[in-house]
Amino acid sequence: MPGTLPALPNGHAIAAMALTVVTLYLFSRKRYPLELTSLGLIVVLTVGFSLVPFEHGNRRLDPVDFFYGFGHEALIAVCALMVVGQGLVLTGALEPVGRNLARAWGRMPFLSLLATLVIGAVLSAFVNNTPIVVLLLPILVSVCLRTGTSASKILMPMGFSTLVGGTATTIGTSTNLLVVAVAADLGLRRFEMFDFAFPAVIASGVAIAYLWLVAPRLLPDRDLPLRDTSPRLFEGRLQIDAHSRALDRTLSEAIALTGGAMKVARIRRGDTFILPLPDVTLREGDRLRVRDTPANLKSFEEALNATLYGDEHCDR
Repeated sequence: MPGTLPALPNGHAIAAMALTVVTLYLFSRKRYPLELTSLGLIVVLTVGFSLVPFEHGNRRLDPVDFFYGFGHEALIAVCALMVVGQGLVLTGALEPVGRNLARAWGRMPFLSLLATLVIGAVLSAFVNNTPIVVLLLPILVSVCLRTGTSASKILMPMGFSTLVGGTATTIGTSTNLLVVAVAADLGLRRFEMFDFAFPAVIASGVAIAYLWLVAPRLLPDRDLPLRDTSPRLFEGRLQIDAHSRALDRTLSEAIALTGGAMKVARIRRGDTFILPLPDVTLREGDRLRVRDTPANLKSFEEALNATLYGDEHCDR
């Protein structure tokens, strides 16, 4: 009848809402791991609905139904993409992209910002945006510290570009995956891989242009907290092997392979030491003494295809 108030939630609904509030509170406490809280939530729901069954009409809710979501294709796809993303981070598969961007920033910072936004958007259309941000973050922070540029004017546009780029495919974001799964569950036509691409490319083009030309001028200047701290530097030796890209090249050419970032203190050849002059030709067995951050030392090793040794394994 008109004006009739809706029925009050039943006991199961009230208990579920109360449990949601408690769970959100526990999620906000650092003392309790998220995994423990999530597992505890499943246990409480299963035990609670087993002891106090819920029935609606002729259907009874089976506690096993709470575990059906773990086999849902959307959840499996999200987890698989996270595994792929973590694999890209650990293997350094995207590091060549990062090195090329770092070189470009030294020559054309204005166009390099556009290239960073476009690359971040394109990569995030096929991979979770987290590893893309992990790849670009140290590069852009280094650029900011070296050039005195405000970090907020670069990092914020980069982060948003990975978000808009992820909308171009069904696997670009977990939201798209859920929409595709829900549509399939409702019996609608299944979305294909690039069904979102056309409108997403139009929207992303406008967004990237805005992030490139307008956003840096609107964002406030913020100093990086790392500005007053010095990175920890370590010494290492890069041994030139038969398969090294620096073999039979001059030292200046080898340094160019690292984007000009590598600084060589001296070269050991057999039992003698050679001054690191630019025209010195590197031979098999030469060891280059370098000093830099661990990440840069690893980058030099990969750029030269050399073998990196720590100080404890090297001669003085």
